[in-house]
Amino acid sequence: MGPIAKTDEVYICDIYPIGSLGCDDYLGSDKVMDKCGVCGGDNTTCKVVSGVFKHTLMQVGYHKVVEIPEGATKINITEMIKSRNYLALRTRSGRSIINGNWAIDRPGKYEGVGTMFTYRRPNEISSTAGESFIAEGPTNEIADVYMIYQQPNPGVHYEFILPVENLISSQLPADRRPGDPLNGQLGVSDSSNPNREEYENPHSQGGGDYPGRNPQNLVPAAPPPRRQRDYNWKQAGTTECTATCGRGSRFVIFRCVHRVSHEEVSDGLCDSGSKPSAEEEPCNVQACPAFWDIGEWSECSKTCGLGMQHRQVLCRQVYANRTLTVQPNRCQHLEKPETTSTCQLKICSEWQIRTEWSSCSAECGVGVRSRSVLCMTNHISSLPLEGCGHERPAEAMACNNGPCESRVQWFAGSWSQCSAECGSGTQQREVVCLQKSEDSFTVLQPFECASLERPLNQQTCSLKACGAKWYHTDWSSCSKSCEGGFRVREVRCLSDDMTTSDHCEAQLRPEERETCNTEPCAPEIDENCRDKYFNCNVVVQARLCVYNYYKAACCASCTRVANRHPGFLGRR
Repeated sequence: MGPIAKTDEVYICDIYPIGSLGCDDYLGSDKVMDKCGVCGGDNTTCKVVSGVFKHTLMQVGYHKVVEIPEGATKINITEMIKSRNYLALRTRSGRSIINGNWAIDRPGKYEGVGTMFTYRRPNEISSTAGESFIAEGPTNEIADVYMIYQQPNPGVHYEFILPVENLISSQLPADRRPGDPLNGQLGVSDSSNPNREEYENPHSQGGGDYPGRNPQNLVPAAPPPRRQRDYNWKQAGTTECTATCGRGSRFVIFRCVHRVSHEEVSDGLCDSGSKPSAEEEPCNVQACPAFWDIGEWSECSKTCGLGMQHRQVLCRQVYANRTLTVQPNRCQHLEKPETTSTCQLKICSEWQIRTEWSSCSAECGVGVRSRSVLCMTNHISSLPLEGCGHERPAEAMACNNGPCESRVQWFAGSWSQCSAECGSGTQQREVVCLQKSEDSFTVLQPFECASLERPLNQQTCSLKACGAKWYHTDWSSCSKSCEGGFRVREVRCLSDDMTTSDHCEAQLRPEERETCNTEPCAPEIDENCRDKYFNCNVVVQARLCVYNYYKAACCASCTRVANRHPGFLGRR
């Protein structure tokens, strides 16, 4: 047996109990129904049962949530947050009412256990509310609520009303109370009342004659007079069918009319208690045309660079208010949507060391070794990219080739003008290595001063701010080699110091995505000539098809481009 949620009795409920009579039937208009539906009652004949099913489930499938007893009313079963789980309902005998046998029903009305359930499934895109079904009741047998578990349980709130057991019908008129001989029923003995005359049940064991149900000394009480009705209910057609195919429902419409003239009047003039119930009848029972049911795209297989994403596409058909999965050939009149697609969230970028360490800058003394370190995407870029992070490998390191014999020093000239009128620019100065004698200086090769710290010969400068402007990387490779792909680039607003800014003009922002390779693909010539990898478009763009390895691995793409552009494979 599945998990049963804990039931919390919260408060004394106020709803209509099973089998209660309307005030107009026997007490007159001066009495009113209490909140439990008892005429002249005191709101103590019913109670509410509510709780939350929060069990942690592990196995995909049906799991029991709660049992709805016989006689329940005001039933409300609601999933607390939208999820990929489904609610299901069936009778204790095993008959499915909603979402049985792994078939998911459409939202609508479903009859079962003596009442009508309204099944709701909020919009899957614009709403965060979960599934629910509600019913007025009362139920005439036990029903079980299940969850079709597919993802972590967000919680299911349930609530329904039950009448208090062993109620005494103190609100019934005298001629309808159980055990009253004036009601024409078998009497019930009450030894505590000496004035009550006892009668024997002729159908009890031992037989015996029934002495009489209406003794002469007792006069039957006359039923209360009923008001003469000048208006009554008349059938006036049916509602529109709730569905154009797949089995809908419609209901008979009743209008209040004058008893003699049959002229329609306000419904308030007719007795609401005598209004016939609007029974449901099926309509448009023919099956609906099959259609492709398209699921949502999965997440991209890569967080950067070219990846793949998938979605489920099923052939579905609606019949008898249920959406069923059918054979794909029933949807052959429709073009099947794509189930896979390429995707690219952003350009992949990383720090790469492009050169080896250089030789030491000084033949003697302390010098510097250097190497080239660049942020790499599909192309080399000087734009600072967030994807490269802050752990940039070192571009320079100190080196020492030993002490120098003679005494030398660096000499630095004055700075030149700034190279930019606004924003970041550069300025230079001359730095030379000098050997000082008593009255003169001799210019030496720079390595002679390598043991000394060399002054900068270039520095950044800024006369005034230029303001923020848009920068962008180069375009990525196209996602397809034909029939329309896409490529992306990163666009950022940077200030003068190359930090992120919000002050660029939005209308001047460069495009971040554009289509490419829109020409149609040439048909494959050989069945054995096919692409073994999804990114063969990169091989084509890099002109690697001239190599036998790439030509074999990306045969279809290389062949197509060769057919469209003769001589392409021979150019390098």
